[in-house]
Formats: sequence, C-alpha cells, structure tokens
Amino acid sequence: MKAEQQTTLDSIQQAIAKFVATSSVGHNLLLIGGFRYRFLDQSVRTSRDIDYHWSGDLDKKQQELVTLFRKRLVPNIRRQLGYEGRADPATGPDAESPTMRTVLISFWKSDVEFSRVEIPVEITRVACADPAEVRTVDGIIFPTLSDADLIESKIIAVFGRRIIEHRDLVDIFLFAGKLSLKSPDRLKRKLATLTVAREDVRKRLDDLQIHSAYHIKAIQAIVDSQLDREAAENINAAGGAKMILERILGIIRTNVVPAGEV
Repeated sequence: MKAEQQTTLDSIQQAIAKFVATSSVGHNLLLIGGFRYRFLDQSVRTSRDIDYHWSGDLDKKQQELVTLFRKRLVPNIRRQLGYEGRADPATGPDAESPTMRTVLISFWKSDVEFSRVEIPVEITRVACADPAEVRTVDGIIFPTLSDADLIESKIIAVFGRRIIEHRDLVDIFLFAGKLSLKSPDRLKRKLATLTVAREDVRKRLDDLQIHSAYHIKAIQAIVDSQLDREAAENINAAGGAKMILERILGIIRTNVVPAGEV
C-alpha cells in the first residue's frame, strides 16, 4: 500500500476507534487484534480490520454498530475527511461464524479513482483470564484485553482457525515478550475450554514444519506488504520469514506443546 493510502487508512481507522470508544454502543467493547497493537502499542504491522471482543449477543451488537455508523460515523467522516461512505452487516459464508460478526465500512471520494477504502469491524469472542484493562490516547479511554490475554489469543488463533492467518504469526513474533511464565498453563486451560484438542495442536505444528516453504512465503508476503519499511528491512537482514517461522515454532513448543511431546 502506498504511503499516502496508508496514512488515509490510519486516519479513518483511528477515527472509527475513537468514535466507538466515546459512544454508548461501544461500552464494554474491548479493542483487540492487529489494529490494537498498531494503535495502542505502536506495532510496525498495519492492519485493515478493527477487532473487538464482546461477551454479549453478537447479532444485537452488530446491528447497533451498523446503526451508529450509518447515523453518525459516516456523516462525521464526510465532514472531516471529505469521504462518502456506508456501513453494512457482512453477509455470506464467511460471515456466519457462531463466534464472530462483521460490519463492513466503506469510504470513497466520488471524483478520485481507486480511492475506495474498506474496513471490516469485527466483533468476536476470545478466551480471557484477566480483567479488562484500559489505555488512553489523547484523553480517550480505550477498553482492551490485558497484554497476556491478547498475545495468548493470537497463539490460540493459530490452532483455532480452519485456515491459518499468517498475520497472526507475525504478531506473535513481534509481541512474544508479552507472554509470561504462567502462559503455558493459561493456554492449556483456554485451549481446553475452547475444545481445541492436543491432536489439533500437533497437526498444526506438523503442518508448519512439513510445509515450511509455503508458510515462509506467506509470512514474507506479510512482512513485505504490511510492515513499515524500516522494520521490514531489518527483519529481512536478520533472516526474514524463515527466521520468523523458526522463532514461532520455538514459542509454540515452549508455551503450547506439553513436555515430552516436542
């Protein structure tokens, strides 16, 4: 993505996050995912999605957000940035997960070619062991997961998703320092609660090793397209995606695979 487009995306994403954080509809929505890392932790990886944890009725919250975005967010973005927009509940097979709902927000300038920006706002449930925390940006309070719960949710996603998202691997590499000595036990309990079997963990670990060439290529694509240029250059100089995959395998063995099963 070009620097100008990324700046526009960052501005719109931050406007959305601030809007949700200061509305009654956003009460107790906990900011999670790659955008949380980007916005609150200055991650070097960009993220198009904005993700929230919600423990209540997903369908109801999705509709509340659609109404809020249509009535207030879209007009505000029009006034502030000059973009037309719309917000719709996502539909189709990918939108029918029992643990996630998505609102797709689109913005564009009618007189500017290729100006369309699409931002999925996803409401999901993740396993939490800690109370919610808050962060502040420009005096605005953003409820979020604890650092430990968030990085553990990224590891769980490696085994919980039907198809692996390699951006999760990059985030684990970037924020593995947020894991604690208690994370192996916490992850064991969370995986059990989510009915992720040890065999599923083993199969995914085997896949990462047996098909390492494929995963290295996919990780490298994330590094090249979603990381800030300076960060990507430093990672590539240190071994690139191959180094990241090796590091991830070590993190999984330390925190997820029971002793004696490596």
